[in-house]
This record gives sequence, C-alpha cells and structure tokens, in this order.
Amino acid sequence: MQVDDAATALRQAMVTALRDEGLITTHRVAAAMNAVPRHDFAPGEPLEKVYQTNTTLVPKIDGQGRQTSVVSASHIQAIQLEQADVGPGMKVLEIGSGGYNAALIAEIVGPTGSVTTVDIDADIVDRARAGLHRAGYEQVNVVLADAEHGVAAYAPYDRIIVTVGAWDIPPAWLDQLTPNGRIVVPLRFAGITRLVAFDRAPGRSVLAASNYRLGSFVPMQGDGAASEQLIPVTPDVGLRLDQDSALTFDVPALRKALHTKPVERWSGTPFDMPDELELYLLTSGPEMPLIHAAQAAIDQGVVNRTVRIGTPTLVRGGTLAYRIKRENPQTVSGYETGVIAHGPDAEQVSGELLAMIRAWAGGYYRRGAAHIIYHPHTGDTSGLTGWHTTKRHGVLAVTWP
Repeated sequence: MQVDDAATALRQAMVTALRDEGLITTHRVAAAMNAVPRHDFAPGEPLEKVYQTNTTLVPKIDGQGRQTSVVSASHIQAIQLEQADVGPGMKVLEIGSGGYNAALIAEIVGPTGSVTTVDIDADIVDRARAGLHRAGYEQVNVVLADAEHGVAAYAPYDRIIVTVGAWDIPPAWLDQLTPNGRIVVPLRFAGITRLVAFDRAPGRSVLAASNYRLGSFVPMQGDGAASEQLIPVTPDVGLRLDQDSALTFDVPALRKALHTKPVERWSGTPFDMPDELELYLLTSGPEMPLIHAAQAAIDQGVVNRTVRIGTPTLVRGGTLAYRIKRENPQTVSGYETGVIAHGPDAEQVSGELLAMIRAWAGGYYRRGAAHIIYHPHTGDTSGLTGWHTTKRHGVLAVTWP
C-alpha cells in the first residue's frame, strides 16, 4: 500500500474512532480531520503512531526533562474544535503552535476566514511553518511572539483557541476578541486544569463558561508563565498547591500520620466521573491540596494507588484524608467511592470528606454541573460569594447552584 493510501485509511479510522467516542460531533470537524495529513506535522514518526487518538507527537524537552511543546493528541484537538464551534469565514487565533491544529482550523474557516498561530519558541514556529508548507496550508499566519499579548496585527478574532496550559486570561486576549467571540482555554486553578469554553456574557464584562472538559497541556511560557507549590511530606509523597495558596501544613505530623494504620470508610455512592467530583471537592468547601506519590510509595503500601495521578486531600492538623475506590456491582458504575484517612483525627476528617462526596453524588452527579465565571479586574468583584480565586488579571469564580 502506498504511503498516501495508508495514511488516508488510518486517518479515516482515527476519525471513526473519535466519532464513536463522542468526541467528534459535527460534520465540519470530521471533514477537517479527514482532510488534513497529520503525518506531515510529524515527519519520521510511524504512521500508526501518528493516527492514534491518544498519542502526543514530536515533543520538545527542556534541560530539566520537561515537555515544553507537543503536537497534542488528536482526541484533545477534536474536543477543542468542538468546544470552539469554529465556522466558515471566522478569524481565529491559536495560542501555542504545532501546525496541525492550525491546519484543521484553516480547513473549517475556509477561504473567507483566516487563521493566525503564535508561539514563543522559534524552533516550534519553524516546525509549524514547515509542516503547514508540506501540507499545503501556507495561508496560515505563523507568528513568533509571546502570546500573553495576543497578535494585534490580525485582530479582532471570532475565536481564540489556547493550546497551552494558562494560569490566567490576559487583557490582550479580551481586547482582541469580538463582542460575540469565544475563548477556549486550558485554565489552571485550584491545582487542576480544565479546558473551558468562555463566552462574553451579554451586556456584561464577564466571561461565562458554556462548557468545560478535562484536559492536560504543557504550561505557558513567557510573561504568562506561572508555577505551583510542591510540599514534600516524604521523599515519595507530596502536596501540590496553586502558586498563590496560603495554606501551611504540619509536615512532621503528616509524615508520622502516613505511617500509622489508616481508617477506611465507604460512601455507598458510585465512583464515576472522577474529574467532576475532583472539581467539586476543590471548589465547594475548604481549600485542599492535591496529594501525589511516586510509585515506590504505592508499592510500599504508604498510600493508595489513586494517589499516583493526584487527588484532592482534606488536611486537618496532623490528619489527612483522600478519596479511593473499590469494585461494587450494586452501584451504577460498578465501583464505589470511599475515603482513606491517616492521623489522630482520622474518623472525624474522613467523615467530613465523606459528607462532601455524598453531597456531590446527591446533587451534582452529572456532567457540567459547575458554573464557571471569569471576572476581569475591570469589573467589580467585591460582592462575590462562594469559591473564587484572584489571579493576575481577574477573578475566577466557581459555583454549584
């Protein structure tokens, strides 16, 4: 089979899989992903790898071994394009370049629209420009710049699609967005990232989320960069916090607690949609860090395996509690949510966390239950109630009505 024929067959299979998973829901996104030769943006990679739905490509690694740029997995790109609701004739700004996603957007906006893609890294800009040339999308504007400031030369934009993890929404993005525009951004808050589609609220300066999804992205560089706090409890277990958190911990007491026999309790509620439960726990009550652990701590039985990828943790003095799961065929998901607590007040703290889990299961057990609003600093936020966090350029509020 010729390379082009093999690539076409694999591309069609990729689109079919994304449709079957419910990640592609519109004809225009399916048509774009069927049209753009993804392999032109990952030269040297095996075709089978290029067209897998969950595989990132051609990562750039910095001196500390961290990924600073990737061509995102196709399932993430499908989600973002569906969230953005891009249409023919639109002007679109992509923040964080790789080339492939810009080509997909160019397919959708067509000859009457325009696409600008910007990146702070000259190597990535060169790679994107080369891929767009190979694939035949040279009409895309490829810009080397710090995306914190947008790209005013081609503004205003009907859509701004951010493909790097952002800690805030800079004023330039709002200034360069049309009155009815939409920003799709992987926004970092409370120690997690959610891929949020924000629209301007009619008659107001705020941005209101029309939908949000789980997503993981390399962090933004340049003026918009932000860091996190990681507080080691043991060499293999740590607590992660947002950069502006003022929480403090009795680390010696927590270290001691982790090596005592834990209390384990079960909620009777299904373990399902853990990303929604995670968002609820982090934005509906007391501030919580996320507990992370190396595999060694799990193998040694210090913490449960659910800690490996991070999970919200309720800390009270020298006691901590976090959610776990077990098989339970009597729940709708086949699994049940529970709590493990370590420390002298394990019964009390586990009960507090268990009550929060049951509250979520009783009132918010569905997708999209949270209301997410971004208030630029140009507006009045003095009357905000509920969970909110102050960022450089605005205040993010999450409520559970």
